[in-house]
Amino acid sequence: MSIHTPITRRHMLENTFAGAAGVMAGTALQGCKSAAPLCTGPVIGDPRVRGPFPILSTPFTVSGAVDFDVLAKQAQFVDWCGSPGMIWPQSGDSVDLLTTEEKMRGMEVLAEAMRGRRSALCLGVQGKDTEEMLAYAQHVERLAPAAIISRPPDSGKTEDDLRQYWRALAAVAKRPVIIQTSGGTAYKGPGPSVKLLIELGRESPYFGYIKEETNPIVPRMKELLAAKPTIKRVFSAMGGFGWLYQARVGSEGLITERAVYADLLARIWELMQSGSDPDALHDAFSKLLLMLNLRETIPGNQLRGFHLYVWKKRGVFKNMLSREYGPKGAIPAKPILSEQSLSAEDIAEIESRFAALKPYLKPGSPFAAR
Repeated sequence: MSIHTPITRRHMLENTFAGAAGVMAGTALQGCKSAAPLCTGPVIGDPRVRGPFPILSTPFTVSGAVDFDVLAKQAQFVDWCGSPGMIWPQSGDSVDLLTTEEKMRGMEVLAEAMRGRRSALCLGVQGKDTEEMLAYAQHVERLAPAAIISRPPDSGKTEDDLRQYWRALAAVAKRPVIIQTSGGTAYKGPGPSVKLLIELGRESPYFGYIKEETNPIVPRMKELLAAKPTIKRVFSAMGGFGWLYQARVGSEGLITERAVYADLLARIWELMQSGSDPDALHDAFSKLLLMLNLRETIPGNQLRGFHLYVWKKRGVFKNMLSREYGPKGAIPAKPILSEQSLSAEDIAEIESRFAALKPYLKPGSPFAAR
């Protein structure tokens, strides 16, 4: 059984440097404008559940309520950007800091907003225990999205707890299920072993899709990929810092809360698949890393933070408000609201780095006046 290792800042830096090393090595070796595509071979499983599936960031009104209108607008923006798919709710803040009613209402809003659109909607079903998870899963099945994603239960303590939890999900799921291998802030149990993930994939035709973020990430990815076709898809995660390197290993997509750059992610994915312009791929990925690295110098929420400024800039969000955890990561009885603070210097740096992304962003806006 694999032991779940917490992702530390050191691990994140190692992934970042690994990705950067892949970029530099690839640039040194490429003497032409074409190379072998990174994501080749037959597509196993549902072809809709492949590529970047950014997690939507939950928007709030000034009163602290979920802004469902902006949530729908955000999903339509991601679809307009050409992203293969999107996910909600999945990040800790949207899973832990929203009420059951808010999450279920948000799922309904997104299902309606995405009706007839190209991007695949994936809805998150997880809970503190099996009963809570099944309540979400049964609700989601009625909405019939393209896919489901689920992380370990907060109450899980052993691998067998995970096995029984996901077997219960398999009994009701009628669409692809992505398993996130890490749990939320309250989860203290083990990560699912590769053996368990393969076992579940054999038991259900809807399992075998993995969001891998349990260390050691790359060796686990290789072991999972060796189990195809039982394992159908392995996604990169952890902010996308290791995505390019992991794509060379066999990752077929990315899941992370970076939806505001959905068009950039879609372009990187296109370049990965075609192999038509490795210089452009390296440039686009390097500029994504440069943007994401602002979290090292601008204080704020790691997942949202300064990205909320970009959401406003792109005409989607109305403010930079977030709900926060309580002391020591506790879930507060009432929402704690905060607003991202940026200095003039912070804004200038965001604007400078965002400008470098423009060759890879879709021009115009889906919300421009007609």
